[in-house]
Amino acid sequence: MNTKRYGVRMFAVFILGVAAVSRAAVSAPTTQTGPLMIQEQGSFAVGGAVIQSAGVFDALDPSSGGQTLHGDHARVFYQVPVNARKLPLVMWHGFGQFSKTWETTPDGREGYQNIFLRRRFATYLIDQPRRGAAGRGTVGMTVNAAPDEQRWFNTFRVGVWPGYFPGVQFSRSREALEQYFRSMTPDTGPIDAGVASDAVSALFDKIGPGILVTHSHSGGMGWLAAIKNARIRAIVSYEPGSGFVFPEGETPPGMASSAGTLEPVAIPRSEFARLAKIPIILYYGDFIPETPVANPGQDGWRVRLAMAKLWVEAINRHGGDAKVVHLPEIGIRGNTHFPFSDLNNARIADLMSGFLAEKHLDQSP
Repeated sequence: MNTKRYGVRMFAVFILGVAAVSRAAVSAPTTQTGPLMIQEQGSFAVGGAVIQSAGVFDALDPSSGGQTLHGDHARVFYQVPVNARKLPLVMWHGFGQFSKTWETTPDGREGYQNIFLRRRFATYLIDQPRRGAAGRGTVGMTVNAAPDEQRWFNTFRVGVWPGYFPGVQFSRSREALEQYFRSMTPDTGPIDAGVASDAVSALFDKIGPGILVTHSHSGGMGWLAAIKNARIRAIVSYEPGSGFVFPEGETPPGMASSAGTLEPVAIPRSEFARLAKIPIILYYGDFIPETPVANPGQDGWRVRLAMAKLWVEAINRHGGDAKVVHLPEIGIRGNTHFPFSDLNNARIADLMSGFLAEKHLDQSP
């Protein structure tokens, strides 16, 4: 992949160190701590819109009309390791999160950004439109400051506040929880799946073919981006929770839970068929009940996992290649809603590396 056009070229190799991970080396859980060698890194905005106020701008009157606002873009930070593999990883955060999701874990270990740089994948980390460093939107809203963190502790399945689930793969240190809560960020405008997926599609137009890695709320928007752009060659989705699209005439009924009813989304068959052309894998963590429970933080995930299984069946029924992996069913226990940053995230990364190798998505140039 030629990335010279897409950011700041580092004319001298910026040495953070050297690590080369072969496909054989990622067959077992490993944590690399050696240096990295980064060939190129930078950041840019992509996608978005421009609006303009009525009137004519007067340089002597800063409040005059005729001025523009560039907004609704995604902000992307990228790093390309030495001897990068052919396809980069584009990582898209979930609800209430931004690119920090993929960086350092709450307890201070390496996140997916570094883990996969060590495995020679270029990484592109997104802040979606109207969130984080892409906060300038074309539609405004009031940002509330209502306390809500105990709710998210439960919804993200760390435990039932103030207790932790037995065996949970989350550090119980006070500092880790502090970092966890401080990684959340508000929306600066209404979430718009069309705006967000347009920006991510524009990213793939810019960088070329790659693999989309989504989490939670971006899962459903990721399907839309893949429908829009054939340069998305595969999707790895961690706990998608909404936006499950089905062909018109094949939508299952909504699924009720104590967290509310999860409704499927009908789309034209021609659009759904595009999802059947790429490999897709979904991972779900632990502490998801099999039968209804009163706790909405858990019960909402019961129906999301059930809907995900129906969605995968629909993809495969239409000739696709999709799979749901429920981690406890393969002997990996204790994971929260954030498997990629849990204490065992190197082992979770090994599963993803195995999928990429199986689908021949980890090839060198």
